[in-house]
Amino acid sequence: MTDGKRRRGLAAASALLGGVLVLSACSGGDDSASGGDGGNGGNDTSQAQVDEAAAKKSSEAQIKITPKDGSNNASINNSATVTVGKGKLTEVKMTTADGTAVSGEISADRTSWKPSVQLERATTYKLSATAEDSEGRAAHENASFTTVAPDNSFIGTFTPDDGATVGVGMPVSINFDKAITNKTEVQKGITVSTTSGQEVACHWFNANRMDCRPDEYWQEGATVTLKLALDGVEGAEGVIGVQQKTVTFKIGRNQVTYVDAKTKQMKVTQDGKTVRTIPISAGSPENKTYEGEMVISEKFRETRMNGATVGFTDDDGKGEYDIKDVPHAMRLSTSGTFIHGNYWGAKSIFGSVNTSHGCVGLQDAKGANDPNMPGAWFYDNSIIGDVVVVQNTGDKTIAPDNGLNGWNMSWEQWKAGSAV
Repeated sequence: MTDGKRRRGLAAASALLGGVLVLSACSGGDDSASGGDGGNGGNDTSQAQVDEAAAKKSSEAQIKITPKDGSNNASINNSATVTVGKGKLTEVKMTTADGTAVSGEISADRTSWKPSVQLERATTYKLSATAEDSEGRAAHENASFTTVAPDNSFIGTFTPDDGATVGVGMPVSINFDKAITNKTEVQKGITVSTTSGQEVACHWFNANRMDCRPDEYWQEGATVTLKLALDGVEGAEGVIGVQQKTVTFKIGRNQVTYVDAKTKQMKVTQDGKTVRTIPISAGSPENKTYEGEMVISEKFRETRMNGATVGFTDDDGKGEYDIKDVPHAMRLSTSGTFIHGNYWGAKSIFGSVNTSHGCVGLQDAKGANDPNMPGAWFYDNSIIGDVVVVQNTGDKTIAPDNGLNGWNMSWEQWKAGSAV
């Protein structure tokens, strides 16, 4: 073969091989053109090897954050939980949208995390979690959510306080910051129990207030437990509960005081026995004191009493009285009925004449600094929740919702106000 023919043959072979290479690179599926193994077959094998290698490098730890990323109206109690399967948590960070850190704790077995403080309403939080599997391979998860806003949630302000010791007449009283239309479901989320075993029933006075009490006064020495399981409960359309709380309080000694406006004497009893009789001055014939069973709801060593705040005004609009330092005052009604010390009245009025604007007065000293005065003694020997029964005033019985005075309803009436 001549050099020219040889060169032309090599050129033709090169062109043919070049065509095969081009077709193999671009067609992607003709086995006959690609020599049987095919370009695609080679790629599949290569990709499978890559996937297998990547799987071997990936962590088996499976992190779950609650609530889901992007959630709105999240609970302030049960949100922000992190759990992991097939691994252990190594780090969890939670912050508000502005970067403020939120403290939290990883469980002893390192499989869960939760915040150590209650979340705020209407706040956006960010969570970042890291975990490792048994091979030490790390997994990561991130989420962001916003808690329920005040306009879309409700809470109940309750009395008495956790850990308090109160008198035998103290009801559990809950005032909701939103009107409750779904009373049944809300009441189902509230339980009140006592170690005395007494049956406890709840009564709705209106859409915002529910009180709970037994048939008769609490038994002395009992422990009462209030449980609020309202988180996620719909109180009204679009209004969700956020509380999850347990409160306990103790019932003290059994003290009931009887005020007789006719005899103008007050009898203080403990466990049914009279421990002291004190002369008093009740409401005048023009301003009679309410009758009925009343519960001491507040105590003030000294307080101001202005008639204008309860409708007793002169022609100039000012209060018929304005005493800035009334000693040893204890509230019996929301409308302004108190049992209190009186230093401005003559000693002779106590036990002989009713002169007040509706309160019950006991002899006392200005400045509330004489412990020997009847007003001081009664104050020192009374606690929130003690019962004061006012009799023979000639006035109507106080309304059950005027203060903590639901004892002025029969048990049948009381239970009829339950939504459950």
